Amino acid sequence: MQIFRRRYIFVILIAAIVVPAGILFALNSSDIYKLNQKNIGVENQEVVVFNAVNEASLPPTPPPPPTKLENPPGIIRAVYLTGWSAGSKSYFNYLSNLLNSTEINAVVIDIKDYSGLVSYASGVEDVVKYKLTNHAISDVDSLVRFLHSKNVYVIGRISVFEDPGYASAYPELAVYDEVKTSLIKSKINAESGALEPADTKPVLWKDNKGLSWMDPASKDVWEYNMFLARDVFYHGFDEVNFDYVRFPSDGNASSMGFPVWDEKIPMQEVIKEFFQYVRASLPGEKISADLFGLTTVNSDDMGIGQVLESALENFDYVSPMVYPSHYASGFIGFVNPAEHPYEVITYSLSNAFNRKAVLLGQMKDLALKNSPANDEASAVELNAVMPAISSDINNIRVAKIRPWLQDFDMGTDYTAEMIQQEIQAVKDSLGDDYEGYMMWSPSNIYTTY
Repeated sequence: MQIFRRRYIFVILIAAIVVPAGILFALNSSDIYKLNQKNIGVENQEVVVFNAVNEASLPPTPPPPPTKLENPPGIIRAVYLTGWSAGSKSYFNYLSNLLNSTEINAVVIDIKDYSGLVSYASGVEDVVKYKLTNHAISDVDSLVRFLHSKNVYVIGRISVFEDPGYASAYPELAVYDEVKTSLIKSKINAESGALEPADTKPVLWKDNKGLSWMDPASKDVWEYNMFLARDVFYHGFDEVNFDYVRFPSDGNASSMGFPVWDEKIPMQEVIKEFFQYVRASLPGEKISADLFGLTTVNSDDMGIGQVLESALENFDYVSPMVYPSHYASGFIGFVNPAEHPYEVITYSLSNAFNRKAVLLGQMKDLALKNSPANDEASAVELNAVMPAISSDINNIRVAKIRPWLQDFDMGTDYTAEMIQQEIQAVKDSLGDDYEGYMMWSPSNIYTTY
């Protein structure tokens, strides 16, 4: 009995020790769990905050560049804008009203103008390297998106060989003044006693407006302008228009020196090769070329290398500048051609239309002559290939004629009625081939009619 009591007391003592210990352990374990959970929460919170800070510090992903109009207008009725006008919010209030109140559905925007400076922050290497931009357009993508939202067709204009900016960057590729350069070299040689011509930079030739030109035969100059054109298309422009695609004029032509052109290859062949290069460089893109208005009636290159047929073969649109004020007194019997817009434009474009038809016929005849139809083939073989040959010949195309028209006072004051006469002349001259027009006003303010 005593042994039993002792055992009972012993069990009670053990229980008294073990139970509180277990309770204490459980409580401590709970605290440890809560502490760990608290720490885990803090760590997770820190990770979330860290990620949020990182994401906030990253620059926003820029939207993709705009794309071309899905359904461009069939008839283009455009007005010309400088880069400065295109980049001006106040001017766009005026332009919006113009678009809403007239038939205008397209714009031609200066990308590289007479200065050689690019209107927006282009990524083209030489533009960046030589700072050849005036930043007239601060956000070219937003500009194109805005115009496309109004279903406006957007054309980028590039002044090609008239380019003082690029001439400053690459004087070794620019037209130089032979007389002034020779005088400077002679002076240096006389002062130094040198027997050989001094190695000095050429003096750039300048036209009557004080502008420098690039050598039209320079492949490097060609390539630069193609880089720029591709960049324009990258930003969603629907078409690129090439202006000043010629040899320089309007200055002392006798003093011009060319670092690349050998002066043996005819000017018109140099310009034709450039036209072919442009077409090959921009496959599938809409491109146009501006020509002197007189190319419509002159068969020679007028000393600048421009021949209508060379452009018709290589562009989607050819744009002769048929400004009546630019025709000399006596043209088709008028003392002042500027006063007769309908007659001057009708005569010019009718000539261009007829020459286009002749060229197209010649191209088709040549294609037929070079086809298997002229080979010694059996009748069975000819019957098999003739449908394909006919299809290929029928698919031969030349450029459409879409002229520049005058909306500025020169030779006479241009009224709304005269501008209507210009437009009607284009329609009457081209008939079913009418593709529209582009209106030029240096002030970018246009007559409503």
